[in-house]
Amino acid sequence: MNPLEQIPALLARRQVQGLYRQRRVLDGAQQPEQIIDGKPALAFCANDYLGLAQHPKVRAAFVEGIQRYGVGSGAAHLVNGHSQAHHALEQALARLLQRPAALLFSSGYLANLGVLQALMTQGGLILQDRLNHASLLDGARLSRARWLRYRHRDLAHLQRRLSQHDTAHTPTLIISDGVFSMDGDIAPLPQLAQIAQQHQAALVVDDAHGIGVLGPDGAGTVAQYGLREDEVPVLIGTLGKALGTAGAFVAGSEALIAYLMQTARSYIYTTASPPALAHATLTSLQLLQEEPWRRTHLHELIQYFRGKAQALGLTLLDSHTPIQPIILGESEKALQCSAYLLENGLLVPAIRPPTVPAGSARLRITLSAAHEQAHVDHLLAALARLPLE
Repeated sequence: MNPLEQIPALLARRQVQGLYRQRRVLDGAQQPEQIIDGKPALAFCANDYLGLAQHPKVRAAFVEGIQRYGVGSGAAHLVNGHSQAHHALEQALARLLQRPAALLFSSGYLANLGVLQALMTQGGLILQDRLNHASLLDGARLSRARWLRYRHRDLAHLQRRLSQHDTAHTPTLIISDGVFSMDGDIAPLPQLAQIAQQHQAALVVDDAHGIGVLGPDGAGTVAQYGLREDEVPVLIGTLGKALGTAGAFVAGSEALIAYLMQTARSYIYTTASPPALAHATLTSLQLLQEEPWRRTHLHELIQYFRGKAQALGLTLLDSHTPIQPIILGESEKALQCSAYLLENGLLVPAIRPPTVPAGSARLRITLSAAHEQAHVDHLLAALARLPLE
């Protein structure tokens, strides 16, 4: 049977279920006030948490990088695509995160696939938080190790899972997001680190949504908890969220980074990201220290929004990060509310299964240091009029 013949029926089913996804076209810069599908909209959906994607210094550094390095890298890192800009960025990331070394990947998805494929093989054991990012789940599948999920942030369930296996003689990884991308809550990393050491496992943390936002100098969730390299030996992060550029990295020991360079297929067989991006990201890292007001303003907006939204009776999750979901339940209701907001000039996406569990469709609001309080007030006024009945 030709599997392509099933596509029309499968697409029709997704439409009936309210799960059909569509792209919107952004005309112009990634900033709060946008032109979407030809119409103005105030956006609350980007991961540009610090507003660095359009920072004049970052833009200037990108242009400078193009003038020096050209547009593309031209090759994989291990051929001749590894530029001085890439090298300097890896060193700067290692310093920020207080790890001996770091390794750049072209995307967060590739980083997670590469790490799990390289570190685990058939016979190993992986335990993941149920709400981990899809790339971590796919990386576990690719590794051919046995993998299990524990209930979200449920340490007792994790302990029970671990106790059923001989982790002293089985290569074992415990994997968690630092900040969960759809709920916005933070993983109990100190307890996870303690459990990992108790069971002779290694803890892997994907801090894509924590880097730049949390911790001293924006060093992320792991730094916020003061966890050492021996407690979190594998730290993954992205550059396309709070840092405003693109790409990803893994930070850890020199041995870990050397091993990944030799064995992570998504690193070895991928063209390196443009050197100009790395050059621009170096400026983003400088701005983390030079403009701490961005994190301060962002967290003030988060608290302001939460207080006002709760006063409206909206159902929020326990998130004190820029990710502020409003749970609506059914996919159709989330789509209707998102459409209503767009009609009123506000871009807030509806997030539906399978991205989130069935029955937990939501509006996923994200805040940025580029937002002003007046922007948030405009959003709150529209949320107060949502057709929730």
